[in-house]
Amino acid sequence: MQTEVIMSGFGGQGLMMIGKLLAYAGLDEGKDVTWLPSYGPEMRGGTANCTVVIADHPIGSPLISSPKAAVVMNQPSLEKFAPTLRKDGILVINSTMISVNSDRNDIRSFRIKADDLAAELGSRRSANLVMLGAYIGLDEVVSHKVLIKAIEKTFASKKQFIDVNRKTFMKGYELARAGKSDEG
Repeated sequence: MQTEVIMSGFGGQGLMMIGKLLAYAGLDEGKDVTWLPSYGPEMRGGTANCTVVIADHPIGSPLISSPKAAVVMNQPSLEKFAPTLRKDGILVINSTMISVNSDRNDIRSFRIKADDLAAELGSRRSANLVMLGAYIGLDEVVSHKVLIKAIEKTFASKKQFIDVNRKTFMKGYELARAGKSDEG
């Protein structure tokens, strides 16, 4: 088994952090993992993405041209990465920021109002965790329980963020598991 996911959006949306959380959870499950960040010219506001590969065997390269999944937080990321997904791949779209859908009918698309849901749950800055939760709900490449533990460990020194991050992650996860995609 090998799964590759690209997580992309504007710098400052927390894509690197959710990529690291996914990688940590993979390591905690004893899997082989790579995490490869890529930044645009500006750290905040420019484009940023990371590729996470999780496998039950040694990984030959962290560079992936046709990933199994993409988590996209903005329109430029949708335009860049949706066409690269392999057939039957998974596309998670932040519909708060992206009004259009992918024109691909050979992949599974899941639209979720990540920014709006995160704001309702207490922190708009946790939209990235809504997106990660939705991705794990669609393709549980790692256990959601192990990912919750990774969130708790990562935010151990900032305990005030653990509860909202856990809630936003679980909201995305539960909506995806229930198949409740935002169609508008």
